[in-house]
Amino acid sequence: MAIRRLLVANRGEIAVRVFRTCARLGIDTVAIFAPDDRDSFHVRSAHTAVELGSYLDGAEHVRAAVAAGADAIHPGYGFLSENPTFAEEVIAAGITWVGPSPEALRLGGDKVAAHRIAVEHGVPTLPQGSPEEIGFPLVIKAAAGGGGRGMRVVRSPSALDEALAAARREAKGAFGDDTVFCERYLERPRHVEAQLLGHGRGITILGGRDCSIQRRHQKLIEESPPPGLDPSAWARIAAGATAFAEAIGYESAGTAEFLVSGTSVYFLELNGRIQVEHPVTEAVTGLDIVELQLRVAAGEELALDVTTTGHAIEARLYAEDSRTFLPQTGRLTRLVLPTGVRVDAGVEEGDEIGLAYDPMIAKLIAHGSDREDAIAQLASALDTTEIEGVTTNLPFLRWLVRHPAFLAGSVSTAFLTDHAPLSDSPLRAAPPSFTTPWRLNGKAPPPLAAPDVDAAAPVAGAHAHGTILAPMPGTVLGVEVAVGEVVTPHQRLVVLEAMKMEMPVLAPFAATITAVHVVAGDQIAAGALLVELG
Repeated sequence: MAIRRLLVANRGEIAVRVFRTCARLGIDTVAIFAPDDRDSFHVRSAHTAVELGSYLDGAEHVRAAVAAGADAIHPGYGFLSENPTFAEEVIAAGITWVGPSPEALRLGGDKVAAHRIAVEHGVPTLPQGSPEEIGFPLVIKAAAGGGGRGMRVVRSPSALDEALAAARREAKGAFGDDTVFCERYLERPRHVEAQLLGHGRGITILGGRDCSIQRRHQKLIEESPPPGLDPSAWARIAAGATAFAEAIGYESAGTAEFLVSGTSVYFLELNGRIQVEHPVTEAVTGLDIVELQLRVAAGEELALDVTTTGHAIEARLYAEDSRTFLPQTGRLTRLVLPTGVRVDAGVEEGDEIGLAYDPMIAKLIAHGSDREDAIAQLASALDTTEIEGVTTNLPFLRWLVRHPAFLAGSVSTAFLTDHAPLSDSPLRAAPPSFTTPWRLNGKAPPPLAAPDVDAAAPVAGAHAHGTILAPMPGTVLGVEVAVGEVVTPHQRLVVLEAMKMEMPVLAPFAATITAVHVVAGDQIAAGALLVELG
């Protein structure tokens, strides 16, 4: 059954990217938009658009599809993309669902159930259980989602209760489900994933990606193939991804994520959707993963012969501060994106970057004959990118792609702890070691703590007059102090939220609260006055 008109139940960059494939295939496109998003780039990029009340209301998406005459729905990533109830609603309405079955979403999306299935089918996993059973450090995760939301690293029992409460609040806000679980935390692993496609003939692994360089548990740089990965580790990743996907009857595009420590691999989760970083796999394979999703959904028989060529790297360009990675807002008064590399953009010059949605501007994807060539192309592309009107992470990305440790393939999830953003770096890099591929040759570094960005969230600026300013734009979730209260250093004063992520604002020193200028629910700009200390 051919798809004639497709509604994308999403916004921004991924909606525009899906529309691009639809245009090539001759499929009409339908955009949806919330009331505060009617002027967005993705709305301008579709054949038609329908307003709905919320991106998180599945019934609204189905109503919009029916109203627009769409015969298929693609969920993109985020929002309802891994929600089995939404998939059921789409199917019940007689609309083609471009994704895995509701049952596969349910089994793979529940991180606790997924862990059990993985263990039953011989896929290596990290221990899960109560804090008493697994010990510290541990990581708290949201059972219903991913992307770093609802995630907290906890290193001691004294920090557990507060971290659990914050993780549950964040999970509830992002996924509508506050269920969380605890898992053993690895300090310096690599994050490697397998792109897979389930279809009528089984599970095909399309390739691997390294996504180790992250901030706030969210990825910044992705590349394919993973540099210097031990072949035996990749074999276990591919086998584990296949075994898990087969166990849940998976169809469509999906990504199995693993942590790698030496030659040991540990299954994290199966993301039942297209990933932000899918373009690097497309670059090295020549495949269009969105097209493959559409063909599987339409019931086509696929015979895939996957070969890879060269190396690809993706950099995510965000409206955020280069040192703190806090989101920023503003109007893009100038936006010049590079030529010569693939660019997947979610905005155009003149668009507003606001508080309500992810602050991604674009993804730059370079494909070269080898890793060195791909990095050189990406560095050149970043150098020719111009942005005015909003603070972005462009300076950070330019720094990163020239960092000796990155050039040597010495990456781990602790990269930004070992190498502070925009810091000076050694003039020369040692050659990469392929026995321990995520660090430079030579003596291993001491076992410093890996990044705990939640506990180490930047304290708001404290000035001579004792004013505490907001470190980022966002919403005030709560005010935890009152006028006249005496506070201690690092005590929580205010909790902010932006992009479904919590940020506590802490007292920089012992003081008395002399004024509080915000209340819960306030929308504030970066630099807004929050609290005064005396």
